[in-house]
Amino acid sequence: MYLAIILLLMLVLPSGSVVAEALWSTDANLVFLVGKWFVFWGVGLRLLVASLKQILNPAFTAETIFGVTDHKAQSLVQEIGFGNLSIGMLGVLSLFEPLWTVPAAITGCLFFGLAGLKHLLEPVRNRSRNIAMISDLWLFFVLAFYLSAAFFQNA
Repeated sequence: MYLAIILLLMLVLPSGSVVAEALWSTDANLVFLVGKWFVFWGVGLRLLVASLKQILNPAFTAETIFGVTDHKAQSLVQEIGFGNLSIGMLGVLSLFEPLWTVPAAITGCLFFGLAGLKHLLEPVRNRSRNIAMISDLWLFFVLAFYLSAAFFQNA
C-alpha cells in the first residue's frame, strides 16, 4: 500500500497531470507544468498524506521507516508531521496561487534532497526506507530541474 501511494503521488498523478494539461492547453509551458504538478502532488499531497499518518499514527513512521520501537519517539514523529503538514499545505495552495510554486519547490527540494541524502547515507535500510530514499531523491531531482529551468528561463 505504501509503495502504491508513493508511486501515485510522486510519479503517476503528477506526470499524468503534466501530460493532460499539455495536451489540453495550446500554449502550455512544459517547465511550468512540471513545477505546478510535481509541487502539488509530490510536495503538497504527499506531505499532507505523510503528515496525517505521522500525526495520527506516529508508530507507523517510527517503526516501519526508522525501525524505532520506543514509544517515546512517537512525539518526535508527530512534530515531524506538523512540519510536513505545513510544507504540504504550501504545496497544495500553490495550485491556487501560482506565485507560491517556486517557494514551495525550493522548500520541497531542500526537504526531499536532505531526507533522501540522509536515507542514502544509512548503512542499513529496510524496504520502506529504500522506497522513501528513492522517492525523496526522485522528487529532489525533478524539483531541482524545475527550479534550474525556471531560473534560466526568467534570466
